[in-house]
Amino acid sequence: MESLRTIGIDPGSRATGYGIVEGDGRRLRYVASGVVSLQGQLPLWDRLGIIYTRLTAIIHEYQPGCMAVEDVFLAKNVKSALKLGHARGAAILAGVNAGLGIHEYSALQIKQAVVGYGRAAKDQVEDMVRFFFGLKGQLNPNASDALAVALCHLNTGASLSRWKVSSQP
Repeated sequence: MESLRTIGIDPGSRATGYGIVEGDGRRLRYVASGVVSLQGQLPLWDRLGIIYTRLTAIIHEYQPGCMAVEDVFLAKNVKSALKLGHARGAAILAGVNAGLGIHEYSALQIKQAVVGYGRAAKDQVEDMVRFFFGLKGQLNPNASDALAVALCHLNTGASLSRWKVSSQP
């Protein structure tokens, strides 16, 4: 199976995490991760522009084959949900304009794929991300979540590929 480089995105209007990983269905490799940090006092449209511009540069630098994005599942209030939706849109647009396939996963799906339990705590997800990639020390929570999104996609894609291959005569 060919190795697939994936960028995972944990969107946010003040901090958007990204994680880039490679996998071939058997082995996983950490490539890079980080956070696009945004000043809260900037107008939302400026923050969206920064998310788009920085993710476009990151995509250009690391050349992933696809993008996996965490889906919005809840927010504290409607205004927060709208801002989060805008941040997701800016991130997805960066991927679409780079020609990437976009894949969305709920928090439940991500936790299930990474930890094996859909209601896992954030620290359990981070522990498993560090374990899978052999990373030492604390990770930024947004970067850790983005790596988990990418890992979810690779695990899901690898499983689907194996099932497709094994189900053929």
